[in-house]
Amino acid sequence: MNADNKHKKGSTADNDLLALKPTGALARATDGHVQVIGKGIICRTDYRPLKRSPLKIVVDATDGFIPLWAENLVLRWKFNEASFAVYQQPDALKARIRDLFSRAIAGWGDATPVRFQEQADNSDFDIVMRKADDCDMQGCVLAQGFFPDAGRHKLYVYPKMFGQTDKEQVETLEHEIGHVFGLRHFFAPDQETEWPSEIFGKNRAFSIMNYGDESHLTKIDRSDLKKLYQSAWSGQLTSINGTPIKLVRPFHYLHG
Repeated sequence: MNADNKHKKGSTADNDLLALKPTGALARATDGHVQVIGKGIICRTDYRPLKRSPLKIVVDATDGFIPLWAENLVLRWKFNEASFAVYQQPDALKARIRDLFSRAIAGWGDATPVRFQEQADNSDFDIVMRKADDCDMQGCVLAQGFFPDAGRHKLYVYPKMFGQTDKEQVETLEHEIGHVFGLRHFFAPDQETEWPSEIFGKNRAFSIMNYGDESHLTKIDRSDLKKLYQSAWSGQLTSINGTPIKLVRPFHYLHG
């Protein structure tokens, strides 16, 4: 996500969770594992510089079609153990992220088009905890998601996210989950033109897929997402502005 750095410091408990292991233990923890400041906050899932305040829900059309999840699907996920092994309290950190992730999913309510299941066997994506922040002159990354397809993916969480308030941490993950559902940033048609997108939904500035002070999960976000998926699943909606919709299944359905 991209927002002004107006956030309060994270709690002491959150900061304690980010303590890395001592140097020697850190080297042993990472040995053999392949790890699969500006004023802004950046979502790298779909990032381009913000030049306007976008107004409508936007879906991905990068590959010449709009990918949405097929009906009645489960996305399996697991923690990337190697990425948590560098921390002194890996289990507590995972518990914190599990709680935030669950609350972010719940925030989308009955508009959520897929179910999420923590399952290490044949998972569709890993939650990866980064050891260091990713910052440049435009801002810092909080988290990074992915878009619907049949591949295996990673959802990254950066230490910087824990500098937010509890509410803002949940909103950050709500934003990334929006990407997982197939949603793009609202300014994608103007500022992310290298990656095609299509507009769908009502004209409202406040949205979790926006940036800054207008980035909040709203009833309109939920209703537009629900309408989008229900229309696609029923066959009533087969394209948006001429771009065809393709319903996809996650990795484990095809490699069971």
